[in-house]
Amino acid sequence: MPTHDAAAFRRLCAQYRWLAIFMVVSVGGLLALMHIGFPLALWLRDGVVREGGIGAAVFALPTVCYLYGVWAIGQGLGEVARGRLIQATLAGTLRKVGLALGAGGVLSVFGVTNILRLIGESRGGYLYFDVAGMTLGMIGGALYLLGRVIDHAGRVQAELDEMI
Repeated sequence: MPTHDAAAFRRLCAQYRWLAIFMVVSVGGLLALMHIGFPLALWLRDGVVREGGIGAAVFALPTVCYLYGVWAIGQGLGEVARGRLIQATLAGTLRKVGLALGAGGVLSVFGVTNILRLIGESRGGYLYFDVAGMTLGMIGGALYLLGRVIDHAGRVQAELDEMI
């Protein structure tokens, strides 16, 4: 890759990193206000705990996992922007994003409904037929496996380079 193309790519990676930070901070801040800030303010004002607050926070658990995935992508692109090799960064980033998407998908399909049942906020089925959550969970698993393959390929490449 020519030098000017590499510099442009690093600039794009740095910009995307800041976009990921902006997204995580803004959406995370809104989630914190919705599930912590506003109920706390109402409790301080009225002295009464509103019902449904814990249930709404449980519904936000998959979103927290997905935001961690976005944060991991931003972190990985930030490392590339600072000059770290793509292959070394890619394996770890794929594993983190894969775990985040997988955990969010599993929580979305199985976790939220069963946690709500345990705390008495809901009755009904044991799983939520959420096609998007199922898809994200499967993509997360695939990304995690790809990260492991890339990590293994890097170790094999290093071993072959030592032989030469």
